[in-house]
Amino acid sequence: MIQLYGVPRSRAMRCLWMLEELGVPYENVKTNFADGGTRTPDYLRINPNGHVPALRDGDLTLFESLAINLYLARKYDNGLWPKSIADEGRAFQWSVWAMTELEEPVVTTLVHRVFLPEAQRDAKKAKDGAERFPKPLGVLDAALAGRPHLLGESFGVADLNVASVMSWAPLAGLEFSEAPNAQAWLSRCTSRPAFLRAQQA
Repeated sequence: MIQLYGVPRSRAMRCLWMLEELGVPYENVKTNFADGGTRTPDYLRINPNGHVPALRDGDLTLFESLAINLYLARKYDNGLWPKSIADEGRAFQWSVWAMTELEEPVVTTLVHRVFLPEAQRDAKKAKDGAERFPKPLGVLDAALAGRPHLLGESFGVADLNVASVMSWAPLAGLEFSEAPNAQAWLSRCTSRPAFLRAQQA
């Protein structure tokens, strides 16, 4: 059986969502960075970076949440893997984009507005993250003009990977009012039953 290491309140949520969409049996091995669970010798043999998530599927071990999701969608599909090579390229593009352009301003804002204890928050860093967020948001909003999903009509791995990163933006208090396409798309994605199940994993 597939084993997914992590907890929902971490980047592991992205992979839990994918597993729920695919409907494949899996075990969520609760591994929490907050209590040192990612620094044990046993876990470091699974993911030497000391982060969650990590995945075991038979003899294969993977880390990096969006790479795990691309692998799972490619192997188990269930309608989430692109139907053409061109769309495969776009799925890779949007997944890499989510990590290189979107995640950092969202996470920086979230950490310094919400996650850190009040005394450890840096208002300047939170402000800087919030000021950089509209650029990737605008790119996403433009890409969604006239289409319900990133690759066309159907929800797929590109949507899941980007939405799993973007879903932290409302928690950070980031503003969506100037991006109605992205706002509506995120609402569609995070209203899916698999997303709601993954939050309870």
